[in-house]
Parts: sequence; structure tokens; C-alpha cells
Amino acid sequence: MRHLISSGSEYERLIGYSRAVRDGDWVFVSGTTGFDYATMAIAEDIAAQTEQCFRNIAAALHEAGAGLKDIVRIRYIVPEGGAAFEQCWPVLQKHLGDIRPAATMLAAGLMDPRMRIEIEVTARISP
Repeated sequence: MRHLISSGSEYERLIGYSRAVRDGDWVFVSGTTGFDYATMAIAEDIAAQTEQCFRNIAAALHEAGAGLKDIVRIRYIVPEGGAAFEQCWPVLQKHLGDIRPAATMLAAGLMDPRMRIEIEVTARISP
């Protein structure tokens, strides 16, 4: 069974994608930035954006019947690379310290110059 999940972001409609897709026990969450989707505001600080990313991801996972504890794979995209990414570590430890999913960090440009991080996750719902 395939279930499409939307955050209400205008980009989902404009570009043609879903915030997340649940397919059976698997949940695939699209690259998620630090925008507060209700207000479309974004903090300047990378750590604050990372915290908002986790709020957005947790909301998508919840709608899919999952939670952060179900994350098995995470990918970080950071335009400024390693030095900026290190500023996120306390937030990552807070949310993932006991979960410890497989992870990758990439340095690459993002769609909006205000974005300091984008996070994509894959989760598997345990029976």
C-alpha cells in the first residue's frame, strides 16, 4: 500500500513530489529544510534550521505511522561543508544519539541561499 504525505508546502505542488511516501513498512522522507512550513520562515543559524528539519521530519513520519526511532538511513546536505556541519552535531546527538542510523553528509548547493542544511531520511516501521 502506497500513501503520499504532504506538508502543505507550495513546492510539493509546483515541482510534483511528496514530503514523504509510505510504501508498506518503509517511509521515504524527501529532503527537508529548516523552513517552518506554516509560516515559510527560516532561521539564519544552521543549528536552528537543523532543529526545524527534525520537527518537519517528525511530523511527516508521524503521519506515516512512524517516528524518529524508525530512521534507518539519513543524508545531510550542507552547502558550507564540514565546518558548518559540526555546528549541527549537538542537535543530531539530541535526536539521533540512541538511534544511530546509517548516515552520509554531502557538501552541495541548495535551491535557496537561505538554506543551510537539507536532511533526507528513510525509515522502516517495526512490527
